Amino acid sequence: MSEHQANKHDNRAAYQQDTVMDHEFDGIQEFDNRLPNWWLWLMYGSIVFALFYWIVFHTLELRKLPREQFEEVMAEAQEIQLAKMMEAGVDNDFFVAMADTPDKVAEGREIFVKHCVACHLDQGQGLVGPNLTDGNWIHGCEPMDLFKTVSDGVAAKGMPAWQNQLGPTRVMSVVSYVMTIKNTNVSGKAPEGEPCQF
Repeated sequence: MSEHQANKHDNRAAYQQDTVMDHEFDGIQEFDNRLPNWWLWLMYGSIVFALFYWIVFHTLELRKLPREQFEEVMAEAQEIQLAKMMEAGVDNDFFVAMADTPDKVAEGREIFVKHCVACHLDQGQGLVGPNLTDGNWIHGCEPMDLFKTVSDGVAAKGMPAWQNQLGPTRVMSVVSYVMTIKNTNVSGKAPEGEPCQF
């Protein structure tokens, strides 16, 4: 007998046939096999990670959620883009970009509520001043026309010039907000001026 044959272990006696579980679904049965270690470790690791994530991000709020981090990065990028556009000169595209910046629109909304609701009401539906939510503009159809109207005012209609009171930056914010409520068609004062598309 060789050394290899002497060391060879006969494990046929220890063999156990796979056990079939008692339950059955649609004629399908399953073996009662132990799950692989790698699968179990993945499951246990996922549970630990989920608990850690919940405590850090939702319970104690030690870190910001990825969505909040993304929104901050996007807001910073928009601010940088607006700053570059302002250096190049304010134009219609600048106001379109500004109207897509939530922080600027929110700032414009605050200024609008503080200074403009007396004539245009809370939702811009118009009282003494025109309805800002329809598709009609009186003094031109472009954002730059709106900027000029807010900055210089319309003395004949009783609208003050806001440039000196608010400053150019805050006027820009108001214009960006007014652009977002155009065509929301809040029920109010009848449309004035000409239909505008921009």
